[in-house]
Amino acid sequence: MFKIKFKSRSLLATALVATVCLAGAGAQAADKTLTIYTYESFTSEWGPGPKVKEAFERTCGCSVNFVSVADGVALLSRLKLEGAGTKADVVLGLDTNLTTEAKATGLFDASGVDVGALKVPGNYKDDVFVPYDYGHFAVIYDTQTIKNPPKSMKDLVEGDPSQKIVIEDPRTSTPGLGLLLWVKSVYGDKAPEAWAKLKKRVLTVTPGWSEAYGLFTKGEAPMVLSYTTSPAYHMVAENTDRYQAAAFSEGHYIQIEVAGLLKNAPDKELAREFLKFMVTPGFQDTIPTNNWMMPVSATSQPLPDAFGKLVNPSKTFLMSSDEVAENRKAWVDEWLAAMSMN
Repeated sequence: MFKIKFKSRSLLATALVATVCLAGAGAQAADKTLTIYTYESFTSEWGPGPKVKEAFERTCGCSVNFVSVADGVALLSRLKLEGAGTKADVVLGLDTNLTTEAKATGLFDASGVDVGALKVPGNYKDDVFVPYDYGHFAVIYDTQTIKNPPKSMKDLVEGDPSQKIVIEDPRTSTPGLGLLLWVKSVYGDKAPEAWAKLKKRVLTVTPGWSEAYGLFTKGEAPMVLSYTTSPAYHMVAENTDRYQAAAFSEGHYIQIEVAGLLKNAPDKELAREFLKFMVTPGFQDTIPTNNWMMPVSATSQPLPDAFGKLVNPSKTFLMSSDEVAENRKAWVDEWLAAMSMN
């Protein structure tokens, strides 16, 4: 430790005043808090949340406070319950299936972010919601248990009931909603019959993705509803190709995840700074190997080689947000009726 000998009391007083002022400025900066509602896997120790928090706090002079719920659909439900009194500045983790419904709440404001240069499938653009990653839904299977994985949605629906799958609840989870829309895209009006058959293979339905994938990796079931990018985690982090995605001949439903600014955000300027930060390398670098999804803008480093070994869907399904908003309740009711049948 350095020791400083002051030559006079006046110099000492000046130094003390300066120190107090600096400390006060630091305390004032720390008083700025950005509250972000998101989903549990984003804020987990292995998710992107901790790195995103650290990177943004280095530049914002603020504290990032993550508030997490089970999954993306639960985020929208929470916002509807809280209404204009919500404490959130930013909501991160809705997807394009929910944006029409989210806008209808009247709780969101224009983002102020230019998304024109982002590389999003279908050239998705919106003046309210900022896309930050995307991925195709897929059935992930354990190659040590399943030697002949389903090659289509029909194979999954009509396959061996003893080979179980864990799925997520469409009422709370964006992957669960994604599977609902995927089945509807393939089967149309015959979706209830498809669900009645698939029910025989469903081990359990979880509120969110984290619980479902945890059951799968613990060996409770040989299949789980996840993403085509999920095997990259096991190849990169665990150096194993044991878990793979089944390529479906009909195609795969895609998810584009988005974030939005709340109209009543306590600090809109800070919230907009974060949304702009989301499309920079500081945020996008965390997506491939922490959220295990595809980034929407340039990263400072190339994707790991494992991403080149993933299933590349021959066809992509994606319904408009308006269509989903108009039909979501009826389609969830169909699912509930089919899943509750004896």
